[in-house]
Amino acid sequence: MLARLFYVLGASGAGKDSLINAVRESLSERLMIAHRYITRPAFMGNENHIALLDTEFDLRIHRGLFVMHWQANGCRYGVGNEVDDWLNKGLDVMVNGSRAYLETAKARFGEQLQVVWISVSPEVLEQRLQLRGRESEEEITQRLERAVAYDAVRPPCAIVVDNSGSLKSSIEQFLAQMKYAVYESQSKNVVG
Repeated sequence: MLARLFYVLGASGAGKDSLINAVRESLSERLMIAHRYITRPAFMGNENHIALLDTEFDLRIHRGLFVMHWQANGCRYGVGNEVDDWLNKGLDVMVNGSRAYLETAKARFGEQLQVVWISVSPEVLEQRLQLRGRESEEEITQRLERAVAYDAVRPPCAIVVDNSGSLKSSIEQFLAQMKYAVYESQSKNVVG
């Protein structure tokens, strides 16, 4: 059975970290969650990440310690080589990805990569952005505009989770579609 890399995408405020944390609790025996290495302080945001200085980030790139790395929103993001180890051992992996890096990730992981697209209604997204209090009204307006444009380019074979409602509902959507995506992949491998 082919191990899968569930590559989670969604607009800022869509609830990617909340979904990933909930999936961690539901599937801890068979799904590994890849921590990201980020050049931002550990106490910022909802993500359980490893904070690095730019010099540390550069060293890890130079030493080949990242399987993926990119820059976005004024920070640098990396995912460690442990992802390859886990996939090679038959474990499914979930990572909070980057839309800008998606084509590179597809080229790197091929049919192992499964996009998980987190969507949310504009009204809910606006409420979430206001509640977290990190952006000005102008920045919130810009994020809302980007979110609409973001949803317009959703990949056709993505697992789509509407995270506008309860987190429980979002988990149920993901689990149902995950089983279908894995089944479809296995069927293609048997037939092909």
